[in-house]
Amino acid sequence: MLSEKDFITNKYATIETASFEWSAPSNIALVKYWGKKSNQIPANPSISFTLNNCKTITKLWVTKKNDTTSLSFDLLFEGKPKESFQPKIQKFLERIVTYCPYLKEYHLAIDTKNTFPHSSGIASSASGMAALAMNIMSLEKTLVPEISEDYFYKKASFLARLGSGSACRSVKGEVVIWGNHQETNNSSDLFGVEFTSIHENFKNYQDTILLVDKGEKQVSSTVGHDLMHHHPFATKRFEQAQDNLTHIKSILSSGNLVEFIKIVESEALTLHAMMMTSLPYFILMKPNTLEIINRIWKFRTTTTIPVCFTLDAGANVHILYPKEATEKVLEFIKNELVGYCQNGQYICDQIGTGAHSI
Repeated sequence: MLSEKDFITNKYATIETASFEWSAPSNIALVKYWGKKSNQIPANPSISFTLNNCKTITKLWVTKKNDTTSLSFDLLFEGKPKESFQPKIQKFLERIVTYCPYLKEYHLAIDTKNTFPHSSGIASSASGMAALAMNIMSLEKTLVPEISEDYFYKKASFLARLGSGSACRSVKGEVVIWGNHQETNNSSDLFGVEFTSIHENFKNYQDTILLVDKGEKQVSSTVGHDLMHHHPFATKRFEQAQDNLTHIKSILSSGNLVEFIKIVESEALTLHAMMMTSLPYFILMKPNTLEIINRIWKFRTTTTIPVCFTLDAGANVHILYPKEATEKVLEFIKNELVGYCQNGQYICDQIGTGAHSI
């Protein structure tokens, strides 16, 4: 099993200039990660669907510089300077420079954009940090050609995690496990690992994201995770996540859609229950979120179509369903749910395969 020390690169070549470009998708957790230890280590394991259409595309140019004592970068978002992103990138580079010391030898020019509106309420940290990590690993591969493909992707996931925890699940694979799970031999707190035993029922699974509230988060992820440190139900929640991950692995392998729905919806509501029972407490769902959930339940009961919902730490609703149900589910969304979306907006997505070089 790889340790943090194994990701420290000490010997590497030198280049004058190079450029790279990667896309990396967002992801949606089925078993939720909520609560973390130091250095972006999760308090419980999680598993996610990698998305396909909601992604970040990032280009990186590197130029050799004379001053190697400090980090140096410029950042463009959709072709324009974005001052508000600078501190997060600076913090990320400071966190990873121990593992990538060559970064001090180059000036980095970063140009990044999303395929979805930045203000849409879709979490962009995961896709953004994953895309940047892939570019940095392409630089490392140029400087250290002998590194293996397996190491390349594991270190990319490891680096992405240091920028945004869930970003480690956006690097490789349709379904990704992150966090030390007692029933998964190759699982790790340091990086995400592919889960490959996926039944045909979950191939090309669809995720339509209903944009209920596109405003800024009521509570940041960092603050939310920190609230689990003294949460009265934290220990039981972490045990529940371990058990639910064991169950959902079996479900994803067997193709049992009924049990899949139970776990996924329960996990979504548990995530929000943790926030509602913390101090301070938050209610991140909106009235329209609850209306959508109730209408999904009614639609599923009356049609027997295996459609379900999940939620991130916000008001938006992810509707998950098999590809063959697409026509009927989209008709249901247009007829009954679009009125509960801000400006009638929703995004159609599906399971993807992770980051890709462009």
